[in-house]
Amino acid sequence: MNFITLLGRQPELSLAELEQRFGSSNVESFGRVAALVSAAEFDIQTLGGTVKAGRVIAELEKADWPRLSRDIVGRYARELKGDGKVTVGISVYGRDVAPRDVQRTGIALKQALKKQGRSMRLIPNEASALSTATSHHNKLGLSQNKIELLVFYGPGSVIVAESTGTQNITALAARDQGRPKRDAFVGMLPPKLALMMINLSGITNQNHTHDANDSTILDPFCGTGVVLQEAALLGFNVYGSDLSEKMVDYTQQNLQWLGAKHAIGDVRVELGDAIEHGWNLPISAVVAETYLGQPFSAPPAPDKLDKVRRIVDHITSKFLENLAQQLPSGTPLCLAVPAWRDSRGSFTHLTTIKKIESLGYEWQPLKTANTHNLIYYREDQVVARQLLLLTKK
Repeated sequence: MNFITLLGRQPELSLAELEQRFGSSNVESFGRVAALVSAAEFDIQTLGGTVKAGRVIAELEKADWPRLSRDIVGRYARELKGDGKVTVGISVYGRDVAPRDVQRTGIALKQALKKQGRSMRLIPNEASALSTATSHHNKLGLSQNKIELLVFYGPGSVIVAESTGTQNITALAARDQGRPKRDAFVGMLPPKLALMMINLSGITNQNHTHDANDSTILDPFCGTGVVLQEAALLGFNVYGSDLSEKMVDYTQQNLQWLGAKHAIGDVRVELGDAIEHGWNLPISAVVAETYLGQPFSAPPAPDKLDKVRRIVDHITSKFLENLAQQLPSGTPLCLAVPAWRDSRGSFTHLTTIKKIESLGYEWQPLKTANTHNLIYYREDQVVARQLLLLTKK
């Protein structure tokens, strides 16, 4: 079955996540904001970088909007024959279509259904595409009588899809802000980024030999437990360590809170410095945000940045050396390490990255993105997160 996805704020990361999850042969970019995915099933809530998803119902020749609108109304009015009131929203991507023109398409569909004896509620368009919040709060794509039509203009054709759901921003916010223990000082890893990192490791690939119920994801820098939380919700056993007793306690409390709300697997959390700790095997994958160094609200002076980078480089390389002695060959990893962004938008990277191979790892290849340039950041951030996709040699 073919699905189309609306990629997130940084499309290259979203595309890489899809490739790691579904395999390179099953993922193809479609324009600048979307990707086609071939899969037996598609659950958007297990992905961090996909904003909307839909089941492809038609691929049409590219045309101006009035002509395309008539085609969509004619086709979908037949699809929606039936009883009961239906709620419909329409979103257009990849082409600058005026909201009023998208709205006219919805009104035309509403009139066509009325002639067939079916009532329709139309979600109003303030833009050519409905916002994620609007789609989510109207529960579009979650039942047969709450529908969002997704229209994607691509390089050579137009894809029309019926939404199968939107990223659950309410649940993500609850897992972020509703946890009993949070600590801004150690960093606030967003749950959707943690989820993306788990998928980017390759452990969730549908063709992978790992069974989630029998697999353990390790986070050696567990902090308040965000990575472990998201891994547990995906069905993995989780194993965390941290050199801070406070963070170990926070992680334990947060995972107890999660376990009271959801059925989760085995949980192990222990005190340990990642540069010398010994973990109990087996470990199926390592997913972690490592030490990011001193936080900055503005780009630091070169000598200050150099000092911070040397400290982080030392910790990161010693950690990787220690871990390499313990992991079996073939173990996948996704690690977030710092990359410092200057006022011109250029990045300063860890020198450790240049010696990954000599530390006992190899880069995971990607078809859809540059493996060496996966960086998650916001425009106002100085300390970005560079994502390293590795495999133990």
